[in-house]
Amino acid sequence: LKRQLTELNKCPSEGFSAGLINDNDLYKWEVMIIGPPDTLYEGGMFKAHLTFPRDYPLKPPKMKFITKIWHPNINTNGDVCISILHEPGEDVYGYEKPEERWLPVHTVETILISVISMLADPNTDSPANLPAAKEWKEDRDG
Repeated sequence: LKRQLTELNKCPSEGFSAGLINDNDLYKWEVMIIGPPDTLYEGGMFKAHLTFPRDYPLKPPKMKFITKIWHPNINTNGDVCISILHEPGEDVYGYEKPEERWLPVHTVETILISVISMLADPNTDSPANLPAAKEWKEDRDG
């Protein structure tokens, strides 16, 4: 995690910034995601927290939006539901392939790029927020 933090500080990415919530805790990060262009979120600034387990990178972090956001794959409490943050291995429901789930090669950057992509193109077949998924399908432009 320390190396990822150093890399992100050296070469900031477009679309998000990330850093520690508290300099003394490497396992809790705060991220700011800029709403991707040509989406309903364009121009927005969305704060989220990444909480890493002690056995990272073997297990995925949890991600929670602190800024309120209405999206099919973000629970109403802010929890992000995306394949790459699901525990590694087989999906008991048979929906996700193992390679779509968490792999130890994922980094903060690959997670955030996936989340930004999810903002633009939600998975409405497996929603965390059913009303948002229904609205996305039936009345995307509100």
